[in-house]
Amino acid sequence: MHYDVAMRHQQALDPSALTTIAAALHAIDAAITDCRNAGKDSETDPAVILLARHLGGVCARAADDTILRRTCIDQIAKIRRHPVLRTLAYRGVGYDEAAKRVFHAEGRAAMRRLAEALELDERSFDIRSNKAGPAVSGEITLHGEEVWVRLSLGCMGPDTEVAFRQVRGRDDHCGDRNRWASINELLAPDRFAARLRRELRLAAPTSQSARLFA
Repeated sequence: MHYDVAMRHQQALDPSALTTIAAALHAIDAAITDCRNAGKDSETDPAVILLARHLGGVCARAADDTILRRTCIDQIAKIRRHPVLRTLAYRGVGYDEAAKRVFHAEGRAAMRRLAEALELDERSFDIRSNKAGPAVSGEITLHGEEVWVRLSLGCMGPDTEVAFRQVRGRDDHCGDRNRWASINELLAPDRFAARLRRELRLAAPTSQSARLFA
C-alpha cells in the first residue's frame, strides 16, 4: 500500500533545526524513504530537493575547498603511514562485520601488491577471500604456480599472521611445510617478495631473466 506524509515538506519549508551535516542527511534519507513509500520520484520531489540544497548550505559553512582537499591529502598520507590492515590485525575482527569487511578488502589489496612485487603474470595466480564465520577473521590467499601465501588471524599469536609455502601449481593445496611471517612483512611487499624468492627458491621473474641474458 502506498502512502504519503507531510513531514518532509514541513522540514523542507523550515529546515532551521537541521544545523549539522548528520541531521540534514538523516532528513534527506527519511524524505527519500517517504517518496519510495508514496510511489513518488525522489529525484523530482520538491521537499527532497530543498533539503538537499539546505545540506549544501550547511556544508558551505565549513572551510573552503582548497583547505578541505589539503586535509584529505594529509589524511591519505597518514593512513598510508599507519595502514589500517596492521591495526585490524592487532585488534582482531571477530564479531565486527564492518571491520572484517575492511580487513578482507585491504588484505586482497596487500596480496595484489605482493603479486606485483613478485612480478607474477596476471594469469599465473589467484587471490581468494574466505570470510568464514562471524567469530573468526577468515583468510585471504594468494595462490601462484610456485608460491602460496595466506593472511589470517588465527591462534598462533602475533607475528604469525601470514603463512607461506612453496607449491607445484595452482592445483597443489598441500605443498611444502608452512613458514610464518608477520603482518608488517606483508605490508613491505618488495622486502617480503625478496624473502619469498630466497627461502622458497622461486624462479626468477621473466623481466629479471631477460636482464640476465641481455
